[in-house]
Amino acid sequence: MNFNEIIKNEKIIESLKELNILSPTPIQKKAIPLLLNKNDVIGQAQTGTGKTFAYSIPLILNIDENSKNIESLVLTPTRELSIQVAKEIEKISKNFKKIRIATIYGGESYDKQFEALKKSPQVIIGTPGRIIDLMEKNKLKFDNVKYLVLDEADEMLKMGFEDDLETILKTTPKNRQTALFSATLPSFVKNVSKKYMQDAKYIKIESNSLTVENISQKVYYVKRESKKDLLLRILDLNEFRSVMIFTNTKSMVDELVLYLQNLNFKADGLHGDLKQKSRERVMDAYRSGAINILIATDVAARGIDINGIEAVINYDVPNEYELYVHRIGRTARAGANGIAITFATKNAKGKINELENYIHHNIDVEVIPSVEDIKLKKEKKLYFKINDKISNLENIHKYDSLIMKLSKQNKDPMPLINALLEMINENERTYNEIEDVNLKNKKEKNNKKSNNKKNINKSNAIIKINVGKKDNVRANMLVVFFHDNLKIHREHFGKIIIYENESYLEIKKEALKYFKDLSKYKLNGKKLNYNIIDKLPE
Repeated sequence: MNFNEIIKNEKIIESLKELNILSPTPIQKKAIPLLLNKNDVIGQAQTGTGKTFAYSIPLILNIDENSKNIESLVLTPTRELSIQVAKEIEKISKNFKKIRIATIYGGESYDKQFEALKKSPQVIIGTPGRIIDLMEKNKLKFDNVKYLVLDEADEMLKMGFEDDLETILKTTPKNRQTALFSATLPSFVKNVSKKYMQDAKYIKIESNSLTVENISQKVYYVKRESKKDLLLRILDLNEFRSVMIFTNTKSMVDELVLYLQNLNFKADGLHGDLKQKSRERVMDAYRSGAINILIATDVAARGIDINGIEAVINYDVPNEYELYVHRIGRTARAGANGIAITFATKNAKGKINELENYIHHNIDVEVIPSVEDIKLKKEKKLYFKINDKISNLENIHKYDSLIMKLSKQNKDPMPLINALLEMINENERTYNEIEDVNLKNKKEKNNKKSNNKKNINKSNAIIKINVGKKDNVRANMLVVFFHDNLKIHREHFGKIIIYENESYLEIKKEALKYFKDLSKYKLNGKKLNYNIIDKLPE
């Protein structure tokens, strides 16, 4: 099947030919006809399956080019994905000269986005938080939207955008067409689809190969407190030209960046709390090779597409199996070989076994590299470097005079050579001991599990604050406010319950110290105060 069979529009076909796209992907074959037929569609497909064009082509063909109203709205979880989607839609719509697109996301100046809106775009692409901000400023209205897309719906809901989505969707016409695309379909995504979609057609695209064959997949079992020490050994042993390190939390991204930079590695990080300019600076540095280690959360890495990544390191075992596939798929691009390394604690062994069943592939258990392994690898590299230098040195007698003086004092050449090599390696690294993990000790594992059950949630506290629905407060707004003003990361928060006059926040006890300055701040014009209470209200 080719695109001519499912799209009867020469402008689109011409754009696809210019992009050297001749045949539709499975998700495009199934979704485009349904969407052109005005059906609501739920598409379950991984990143890289062509889902953006699957919903973008019907989007373009659904637009009245002469309209000055917003006719299509695409919601995404991150700035990077919004930018990427906008670029893809611009590519496919280049022959539709009157189609105007505005991209709306946080971290960009309001003035720039206000200017884009003055041009009366028919298409808005953006993140829920900033879109709500502009709605509240009366800069955005969606009462003429005919076509709505929720891209990576699972990620949007995981990031706490459920209230924001509801606020936005309520302002769109009930008879609009809706397309929802998601890598996974947990219950909270299904609930949203039932609430906001009508007689939706469900499409699921199974990946033929969940992991690429030319990726070498390894797991190191290590105690949680030794993961940094293991990371140092892995990086020194392999000396990767380009590596991505994934963590499950933003705070760990910051922690690892600081740790590796202090050890003189060329490393930097990406997570959702960085301003757009900082994110662009980090990505430019990674692409150019100014840094060769990029540390990121899964959400922040969405929309990043770079060839030449030699290895991926899962510093944390991902929370979902699909995320593992997304992560390691960033290496071994364009036919190259790649390495995927996962750090796991003993308690995660069952999860690794389940992951192997999911990907239909064994993950090799590796022995933690010894200090001697690293030393021998470095000596081998130095050996070849010296031999290479000898072979290519034009003036081989440059230091003859100095060597003669030294040789008269030392008839045995070994001390002389050792002294020179010691000078080369004078900043040689020292390594902390890493205790071996005994995977066979099931009794200890079961005891730890029972202890964990007793201690569940004891590390959390409940905060009551004096703002609620009547103050126009939303859950995601609170998380952003506390991060920007008190430097509390999103992962420190658990449940957030908002009532009419107050809100309740479940937070990790380690974050309590940041609340002492809360009375200095106002939210939506109201001075804040808080109390620590025993439990969340029923």
